[in-house]
Amino acid sequence: MWLLLKNGRIIDPSQGMDTAADLLIEDGLISKIGSIDASTLNSSDGVAYDISGLVVTPGLIDVHVHLREPGFEYKETIETGALAAAAGGFTTILGMPNTKPVIDNRAVVEYVMNQGRNSAVNVLTSGAATKDNEGKEMAEIGEMVKAGAVAISDDAFPVQSADLMRRVMEYAKMFDVPVVTHCEDKSMTEGASMNEGLTCTMLGLRPWPRQAEEIMIWRNILLAELSGCRLHIQHVTTAGGVEAIRWGKSRGIKLTAETCPHYFSLTDQALTNYDQNAKVNPPLRTQADVDAIKAALADGTIDIIATDHAPHALQEKEVEFQNAAFGMVGLETALPLVITNLVKTGVLPLVDVIAKLTAAPAQLLGIKAGTLSEGAPADVTIIDIDAKITVRSAEFKSKGRNTPLEGTELTGKAVATIVGGKVVHGADMLR
Repeated sequence: MWLLLKNGRIIDPSQGMDTAADLLIEDGLISKIGSIDASTLNSSDGVAYDISGLVVTPGLIDVHVHLREPGFEYKETIETGALAAAAGGFTTILGMPNTKPVIDNRAVVEYVMNQGRNSAVNVLTSGAATKDNEGKEMAEIGEMVKAGAVAISDDAFPVQSADLMRRVMEYAKMFDVPVVTHCEDKSMTEGASMNEGLTCTMLGLRPWPRQAEEIMIWRNILLAELSGCRLHIQHVTTAGGVEAIRWGKSRGIKLTAETCPHYFSLTDQALTNYDQNAKVNPPLRTQADVDAIKAALADGTIDIIATDHAPHALQEKEVEFQNAAFGMVGLETALPLVITNLVKTGVLPLVDVIAKLTAAPAQLLGIKAGTLSEGAPADVTIIDIDAKITVRSAEFKSKGRNTPLEGTELTGKAVATIVGGKVVHGADMLR
């Protein structure tokens, strides 16, 4: 079975490729890139699409997704999260372990992996750093990795003990999996709702100092230097955090970092009307921080763009601001935000953006993905970088509707998503 994509602009950072060409997929694998005559193929065994004017890339990879299953299926399931990912152009997603039960042992890892095999995209999972996310005792890291976990994370429940985090890093190093860290000193953020600053003061809300993030970024970088593990810093939001990561990389520490589209697209001004959908953890910062994040993306300090897709039920958001849950959905708005706020503004060329969404996350996770090289799995995203869209949460595939972008006009979208040679999104949009 074959599928031929004709006349696209093919961008594959893993091969240094940015060229006008055709792409042939055969039996679920990348077969050839070049000038391909469809008449030489068995016409009864495939289909050719003319995608003139569109961009073809390796399937996008998101290393930071909250799938909520098991335990919180009213917010999201692995199935609906995967459908949302496909609609957003993502072909591989990494789930976080803050479920119920927590993904802290072999059995729960196996459950998530089994559920993922029946979904629209490739579903991977991380394992919790500590048992039951309590930050008291190290989880069964070796058993989880053997069961298929590709990373160890303390996301949503950051490990406060430096000694325990050191042990987690040392143990993860033995299995060559990255430790993916949420950096927050919780002694500084208890009861806090938004970034400490003028807007927070005007709104009369409990302040969330940037130092709560930066202190833990520094701590984890120093522990990574001590342990020799591979460290990945999640959702970087501050200029000071960027400087810490630059320092760590200058020391040769095995260090990568991500930010999310909302941290280079929005500031704490989005909360002036007490919009609960803009309440996220870590919080939206200032324009100076947004500028620093963009500069860090441009110079390579920040390696990866991830969504931190965090769906919540309506009743968890439409309450008093102080009591509203943290988080926003992101899988279906990430690519338009990236194109609108990074590519169209000249912050980053498209090829560099695609690298942060494909090759870099694949390298972090050590997976065979993020490339269009011959023989690779045919995970492909087709993008219209000039398409105009309006965000309508009612149209999301995700169960979550919690976005502060409702009604916002953006540029760029995933026209179609292909996983293992199968079109899982946008078949009706291909010509």
